[in-house]
Amino acid sequence: MLTLKTFTRRTGIKTLAAAALLATGVGTAVAQDGYPNKPLTMVVPFSAGGTTDILARIVGQALGQELGQTIIIENKPGAGGNIGAQQAARAKADGYTLFMGTVGTHAINQALYKKLPYDPIKDFTPLSRVANVPNLLVAHPSRPYKTVKEMIEYGKKHPNEITYGSPGSGASPHVSGALFQSMTGVELTHVPYKGSAPAISDLLGNQIAVMFDNMPSAIQHVRSGKLRPIAVTTAKRSPELPDVPTIAEAGVPGYEATSWFGLWSVAGTPQPVLDKLHASLSKVLKDPAVSKKIADQGGEVVIETPAQFDAFIKSEAAKWGKVVKESGAEV
Repeated sequence: MLTLKTFTRRTGIKTLAAAALLATGVGTAVAQDGYPNKPLTMVVPFSAGGTTDILARIVGQALGQELGQTIIIENKPGAGGNIGAQQAARAKADGYTLFMGTVGTHAINQALYKKLPYDPIKDFTPLSRVANVPNLLVAHPSRPYKTVKEMIEYGKKHPNEITYGSPGSGASPHVSGALFQSMTGVELTHVPYKGSAPAISDLLGNQIAVMFDNMPSAIQHVRSGKLRPIAVTTAKRSPELPDVPTIAEAGVPGYEATSWFGLWSVAGTPQPVLDKLHASLSKVLKDPAVSKKIADQGGEVVIETPAQFDAFIKSEAAKWGKVVKESGAEV
């Protein structure tokens, strides 16, 4: 027999259970549809084989395992990352489309391009930075310069003869090269590609002279001896290449440029979904196996709250806007 007392007790238990579910941060939307209940897509705005792609595959595989779903990597290269960013920005805000963006897509491009097909702030919701990565100045072994000073001397004697490739206009390697020109007075010729992989391919084939490339996509060729490392762009040397000097200590005092990569969801994604994504991403980035994979590529894992990442993005936009203006970098 169901008494009033029994009914009240059962109702109370259900109420407490519902409140507990909400308190976990999962929320009703996630609880109702069991998010995620189908594969996710991670849009990468550069070609396969480049640093953004490498990091996306490392993080995507681990994050997919944590969420219990496959994460499909979708490469959409072109226009310095703008094409991929535009596609991700227009996706449905349901948590099934993620974007592996960069300092280029969210801090440099808005200063470099007169008009973007997306809004770096309004069209995306930040989850966390994923990694900081040095850029590495590398040259084809046949080139007659082995140090920064030798490259500067050669460049001044042969204006515009030194060609440097980049993953695209607006990508940090492009601006790293422009900053190098601005601070040394050397005239280089920029050759943009649709990602690091095709640029590296031409560098290996001696079609271009040098690259200021993200370390993960260049380090394997340095280790194999196919490319000559000249310097790193960061303020400190990289633990992965401790014998390679920084550009600052090799002859250009004050020079510093660091690439970073992060993960975003589409603006308007329900908060419970965002909470689950961030919690899962943080857990993945704390995994020693994931950290080691990123470190082996020359990167350094970064874990932030969405608010911290948002503040960082805005500070980087101001910083790189000034660099673009002072360096004279152009698309």
